Amino acid sequence: MHPKIYTIAPERPFLKTLALGLFAMAEGDALALPRMRVLLPTRRAVRALREAFLSAELPGREAGTPLLLPRMNAIGDLDSDELLLSEAASESENLALPPAIPELRRRLLLTRLVLGWGESADGGRLLPGQAAALAASLARLLDAAATEGARFARLPDLVPEDLARHWQIVCRFLEILPNAWPPMLAAEGALDPAERRNRLLERQAEEWRQKPPADPVIAAGFVGGVPALTALLSVVAGLEAGAVILPGLDRFSEEEDWSEIEKDEAHPQHLMALFLKELEVAPIAVRDWPPGTAAFPRSPRNRILCEALRPPATTHKWRELAPEGAQATLGLLRFDCVSPEDEALTIALLLRRKLEEPGATAALVTPDRELARRVAEELRRWGIEIDDSAGLPLARTPPGAFLRLILEAAESDLAPVPLLALLKHPLAAGGLSPEMFRARARRLERKILGPRPAPGFRGLRAALGGEEAELGDFVERLETALLPLLDLFAADAVPLSRLVAAHIRAAERLAESDRESGAKRLWSEAAGEAAARFCHDLIEAAADFPPLPGRHYPALFGALAAGAVVRPLFGRHPRLFIWGLLEARLQQADLLVLGGLNEGTWPAAAEHDPWMSRAMRQHFGLSSPERAIGLAAHDFAQAFGAPQVALTRAARREGVPTVPSRWLLRLDAVLRALRLEIRAQETIEEAARLIDEPTEPPPRPAAPACPPLAARPRRLSVTE
Repeated sequence: MHPKIYTIAPERPFLKTLALGLFAMAEGDALALPRMRVLLPTRRAVRALREAFLSAELPGREAGTPLLLPRMNAIGDLDSDELLLSEAASESENLALPPAIPELRRRLLLTRLVLGWGESADGGRLLPGQAAALAASLARLLDAAATEGARFARLPDLVPEDLARHWQIVCRFLEILPNAWPPMLAAEGALDPAERRNRLLERQAEEWRQKPPADPVIAAGFVGGVPALTALLSVVAGLEAGAVILPGLDRFSEEEDWSEIEKDEAHPQHLMALFLKELEVAPIAVRDWPPGTAAFPRSPRNRILCEALRPPATTHKWRELAPEGAQATLGLLRFDCVSPEDEALTIALLLRRKLEEPGATAALVTPDRELARRVAEELRRWGIEIDDSAGLPLARTPPGAFLRLILEAAESDLAPVPLLALLKHPLAAGGLSPEMFRARARRLERKILGPRPAPGFRGLRAALGGEEAELGDFVERLETALLPLLDLFAADAVPLSRLVAAHIRAAERLAESDRESGAKRLWSEAAGEAAARFCHDLIEAAADFPPLPGRHYPALFGALAAGAVVRPLFGRHPRLFIWGLLEARLQQADLLVLGGLNEGTWPAAAEHDPWMSRAMRQHFGLSSPERAIGLAAHDFAQAFGAPQVALTRAARREGVPTVPSRWLLRLDAVLRALRLEIRAQETIEEAARLIDEPTEPPPRPAAPACPPLAARPRRLSVTE
């Protein structure tokens, strides 16, 4: 049977078009939709498809009326650090598979292996914080190897004996993964998340191959690149009631172009080209979704972008470009801003102005987390709290910063600067009202800033000199909260779980006010709940971690907490969004602002592998770093099809000129060949320039006093 492969053009909203096609397949049968199964890349895509069904104006149904929806499964965020699991396999098979090991537990187990290797003859002595950072990198290598089908049996062949000793040491270090890690994982009764996902996909593919389902199965939004997923998609495409829907496949390129695309890993169509080649399907044979509809013509804007992103070996065809009318650039804006601050303000103004249109939506799409935070801050000028889907690192939230400051103060043995930074944190109260606590902290500051006091609480009391009774009571409160943690920091061997528990107790005691308990103040709202969940998981994961010197705990805690993220569940604007590249996939808004379009940001610089050279990665079975650039290019091409698109970049960063993204440079070259131009909106640029200007001129300074001649001194004494 010929594989059933479809595509949805970038100009069409992917999930809404998918919903319309599924509704048409149901042919008015209210029970047909729930019998369908839809496979999507991410959980966010699953939520967005539900919303698309409820908001779309489906034939014969008003928007918002109740509707039985298809069964939807998220197969996985295939290129992210947090791999999601598919529950598409039957329940009996899921129960037969060991569970995925919790990420924090995996990090600590790998940290133990790294510390053990550091004590061997090859390794250098490693601190727990350093070992935890190496463990995080090893976890990423495990996931990448499982995702791309690489086998650690090839590891001994990667480094010939004539290479430098450095590579020999790296190879022996990586032998942790095939030799020591599998027995440890088996003892846990668990699997690596990526390996478990692969087994689920393989089982599901085999089940459907042996017993094809009678109900429709639709896999939508995938681009390929993962062997286990490609095998499942191949099965789905061959089912009687199955279909695979590719996002934004360019069916209009010539055969010569496709042969070059298959070689160019940085091309946005590369992975889909390999997938179609494996299924022996020509791109021109792929049809538009929904089935049975007329072919969707290539829009002028899409033609321009496809020309701009064509493989380097075929760019000579730019000389043969046929003219395009000005309508090709309708809905496109371009802003080359002076600085990142100016770019953030420009984006905030674009998003804010979109709210003037009833029901209109707008989103910033960027991999630049600093730019996203700047835009969110600028929007607070108008009281707008925007939904940032990538979340905020735990360390940047009030509870996360408070936990970090406690460790810094304790690690420094109450040095004045870290101690005062902790005492001035909004969560610090020490059993007093926050106002009184800060007043006493300021009085303590005047006593201890200057010549540094002796370490510990004895030094604080000596700096007070016994003159201030209130400050003496204040220091006693601090001692009650922090002394147990300081004592553990002085010990040479302390269980990690005991250190975490002491850290939490110190934080709760110091956060307690005269009206609320420390736990209530510290662990409230989304950030507090995320911090509490992380600390709870850390205590559970650290149950059998070997004792360590207390002074090494702060670096270990910081390394483990680096990946924790806080995502508010509610209270954000319903029509404005900030999306990372992963979150933006398959989604569309009326206005998409593509921000941070500088080389090194979007696309990011090719990632440096600390373990293998390019040749080693290829021999091992891992893809080159350019594949990530190709995925980012596909994200850019998909977002470029929104009804309105604004392209922004900062011309300078920290005073240094930046290089425009390669896609902008290519787009400029094609537009010059077509004698077209993307312009900025002068009103936005003018508003960004004037928004911080005072509305009224500053008052003129008063004229200087002019005393009469008799009052002016005739002599000035040097000594007086």
